Amino acid sequence: MPETMSAVRLFGPGDLRLDAVEVPRPVAGEVLVKVRRSGICGTDLHIAKGTFPAPNLPLTLGHEFSGVIAEAGHDTEPLSVDDHVVVDINVSCGRCYFCRRGQKLFCPFVSQLGVHRAGGLAEYVVVPAANVYVLPPALSLENAAYVEPLACAIHGQDRIGIRSGDRVLIIGGGPMGLAHVALAKLSGASIVVVSEPDASRRLLAGQMGADVLINPFETPLGEAVAELLDGIGPDVVIEAVGSIPTYETAVEVVRRGGRILAYGAAPQTATMSLRPFDIYAKELTIVGSYAGTYDTWPRAISLLAQKRFAPELIVDSIRPLSEAVEAIRGLEHDKSTVKVQIEMPS
Repeated sequence: MPETMSAVRLFGPGDLRLDAVEVPRPVAGEVLVKVRRSGICGTDLHIAKGTFPAPNLPLTLGHEFSGVIAEAGHDTEPLSVDDHVVVDINVSCGRCYFCRRGQKLFCPFVSQLGVHRAGGLAEYVVVPAANVYVLPPALSLENAAYVEPLACAIHGQDRIGIRSGDRVLIIGGGPMGLAHVALAKLSGASIVVVSEPDASRRLLAGQMGADVLINPFETPLGEAVAELLDGIGPDVVIEAVGSIPTYETAVEVVRRGGRILAYGAAPQTATMSLRPFDIYAKELTIVGSYAGTYDTWPRAISLLAQKRFAPELIVDSIRPLSEAVEAIRGLEHDKSTVKVQIEMPS
C-alpha cells in the first residue's frame, strides 16, 4: 500500500488542485476503496465555484465512483478485500427523527462523500462499510461509476410518479436529463419531449428514447409543447437544468392538474417568480428531488447489470486523474462534452 496518493482537492472557490495527500486508513466499520472510475457531476462544478455549500475545506471532490476494496477494518463482514463495489455517498446518524423514518437525507448530521467529507476523485477513499454495495459480475467497474447519478434519477422518478401513458417534458439534455429520458420510457411514458438547445445533446436524447426534440432557442417552448400536446400541456415536467428561466417555464407549460419535478440544482441563493394563484388554480403538484439513497442504489445496479440503461451513450470523455482539474474547469465553459469520467491509475 503506498503512503501517498493523488487527489482532486478544493481549497476555496475556484482554487482546485491535484494534491498529494496521505492514503487514509480504515478503522472499525470502514473499508478502504481503491477507486477505478470517478465521474464529474454538475454539482462538482457548483462546489468548485462556491455556489454549492461545501463547508469542510480542503475537500477531496467526487461522489460518483466505483472501485475495489483494498483494505478492511474490523466489523465489516461480509465485505472482503478485492470486492468490486460502489458506495452510497449519504452517511447519516441512523438514530434521529428522520433516519428512523427512512429519510436520512434530512438527518441533521448527514454528510456526503465528496461534499462534506473526502470523496472519490482520488486514488483511494475510506468509506463506511454499511454504505457499500458489492457489484454483480455482470456489471463492470467502468459502467458502475454511473450508479450514483442513476440512483439520483430513480429517486426523482419515484418522487414524481410517472405512470403508463403519461406525457412527459424534460427540460435539459445533460447527463441527468438523459437519464430521466430513459427512465421515463421504462416507466411507460407515452411520449417524452426533450427541450435542449445543443444539437449533439438532442441527438443523444433521441438515442436514449426521446420521441420529440425541441430547440427552445428556435421555437418558444410553450408554443412547441402546446402544438404537440393538443394545447393542453404535459402531464409531467422535469426541470433538469437548474436555471430560474427554465423553472419558470416549467410552471408555465405544465397542464392543469400536472406535476413538476424540481430536479436541476439551482444556485442556493437564486430566487424565482412564482404566482401562488398558478399553483392554486392549476392544482399543481411540485416536488423536489435531492439525491438517491436506500433502495435506489440496488435498483440502479440492477438496471445497469441487466443493460436496461446504457451509460456508454452518455459518457463521452474519459480522462486520466492528472487531467481532472483541467476537465472540471473545462466543463464550466465547454458544453460540447456531455459527461466526463476520470480513470484512476492502475
